[in-house]
Amino acid sequence: MFFPTNTQITSPFPSPLSQSNHPQRVHLYSIMPPLKQTRKFYGGRSASSLRPVFSQHASSTILPISHIPQIPICEQHTSREIMTSVGLVNGVRVTPDDPSRVVTVQAQSGKTGKETSISYTNCKVVGNGSFGVVFAAKMLPVKHDDGPEEPESEIAIKTVLQDKRFKNRELQIMRLVAHPNVVDLKAFFYTNGDKKDEVYLNLVLEFVPETVYRASRHYAKLKQAMPMLQIKLYMYQLLRSLAYIHSVGICHRDIKPQNLLLNPATGILKLCDFGSAKILVAGEPNVSYICSRYYRAPELIFGATNYTTNIDIWSTGCVMAELMLGQPLFPGESGIDQLVEIIKVLGTPTREQIKTMNPNYMEHKFPQIKPHPFTKVFRPRTPQDAIALISNLLEYTPTARLTAPEALVHPFFDELRVEGSRLPNGKEMPALFDFTREELSTRPDLIRQLVPPHAEPALQERGIDIEGFVPIPLEQLRISLDTSRLGRQSHAWTHR
Repeated sequence: MFFPTNTQITSPFPSPLSQSNHPQRVHLYSIMPPLKQTRKFYGGRSASSLRPVFSQHASSTILPISHIPQIPICEQHTSREIMTSVGLVNGVRVTPDDPSRVVTVQAQSGKTGKETSISYTNCKVVGNGSFGVVFAAKMLPVKHDDGPEEPESEIAIKTVLQDKRFKNRELQIMRLVAHPNVVDLKAFFYTNGDKKDEVYLNLVLEFVPETVYRASRHYAKLKQAMPMLQIKLYMYQLLRSLAYIHSVGICHRDIKPQNLLLNPATGILKLCDFGSAKILVAGEPNVSYICSRYYRAPELIFGATNYTTNIDIWSTGCVMAELMLGQPLFPGESGIDQLVEIIKVLGTPTREQIKTMNPNYMEHKFPQIKPHPFTKVFRPRTPQDAIALISNLLEYTPTARLTAPEALVHPFFDELRVEGSRLPNGKEMPALFDFTREELSTRPDLIRQLVPPHAEPALQERGIDIEGFVPIPLEQLRISLDTSRLGRQSHAWTHR
């Protein structure tokens, strides 16, 4: 995994978020650096040709332009100083020179919260960023009083500085979620830092060796297109993870290739990094300066605070397009430039579309740019169903985008539903249709399309009858965080 530092590139436009002492300033990380060359497939309309048009109309287009949040972009690299550390890092003992040394800590179970003792060896730093440090280690077998022994396993330990005033939302959410395509929280524990009163939260996660980002870069370096079957496999599992978290009320808010962990041997994808995730509540405001820039939905660029889980769907469309192109579809270098990149492809949004994103911008005049057909954006002979799916994900109007369950039944994924389908390496496909009753309750009208006939017997063995399926009421699926003990800062924390 790549974990950059908090090095930031300043925006060409003034922004209240660009001030280091601004109370709402945030650091976003793991975003890919901007491409040096402007892509040529926009019918000659390059970013450099469009930016002056937007600059000329800036006063009438954006009200005011400084209020469009400029998210700092960060470089990806690992710190040599931290990577070679021996001893304690954020209170976690690192043992690269003595891999057999056993370190034992008192922790709590990721799901039950019960006290448990975990031991690990071969702990080493594998990444760092503005959030903290990530370690890889081997966890020794764990004995449980109320269950079978947990076998030895590879783990990742993510450390984040804990603000004592607040509960850690990432920890709260990860303790509540459980899905085959979501990285599993095994345990968590706290350590003291070097400074007085400095406390670190350590999340013990299952270790997954690769990311979709690195898989994509592998093919890009070879100047090859990622096989379409792989794209289908990765996108299906991403959408399945989103269908699950959205059904319980969670919006991830940072979908990007770097946050999609991948086991190349099995083809299994797992969504990770819930550091920006939030349970969205209707009528409750949310920050708009969220999500890594290349994958930011247009309503976020317009400063919307009443957005929905549809922002994750937009990001998913961006990820799919990137896997097909071998590079980001919308590589904006600033907040306003991101909008330029989107308009170059989708054209200028209509007045009605702008209203759905942020009605405050309805009366402002935008330069009229015609849309560029996706058929000309992607390589020749790109399957029409792939282009159709991306078109349905990358809609200006948030409610016009497909939901995750609707996208799962799209014809683009029909190949995965064929009995006997195999991975490109010839191995069996991972389990794609082992739906739970909760998953099927999200859209019971789509069950027949979601579950291929050959997958029905396995569901029946688990007590799920497709014919007489009785869905769980949607309100019972939603989860909520306990905010009763957040203290005086609870309001600020909840709406962060």
